[in-house]
Amino acid sequence: MSKKDSKENFFQNVYEVVQLIPRGRVTSYGAIASYLGAKGSARMVGWALIASHPMTKIPAHRVVNRVGMLTGKQHFDHPGAMQERLEQEGVRVENDQVADFEKLFWDPSKELL
Repeated sequence: MSKKDSKENFFQNVYEVVQLIPRGRVTSYGAIASYLGAKGSARMVGWALIASHPMTKIPAHRVVNRVGMLTGKQHFDHPGAMQERLEQEGVRVENDQVADFEKLFWDPSKELL
């Protein structure tokens, strides 16, 4: 398998996990990487999500950093789009951070057993 194939497979695996995040819940880049057996690859999860923006079925807005900050917001249509999408699902955001992050956190390692 080439390096390109490996990256494409990783990206596809990220997309499959992200599609399982329930409405109104969030997870982190690191939690997805850990679930995929690539602990320490949170940035690569982020790159996969940046590449996913043309794919309308990937709810990338549900993935935030490890403390609930909307660190990927600059990659959406406009700076407020990520927050708007989360709020449409009932997720409250204050100062670019998910309120009640611990309560809303969806851990694929626990949820997808």
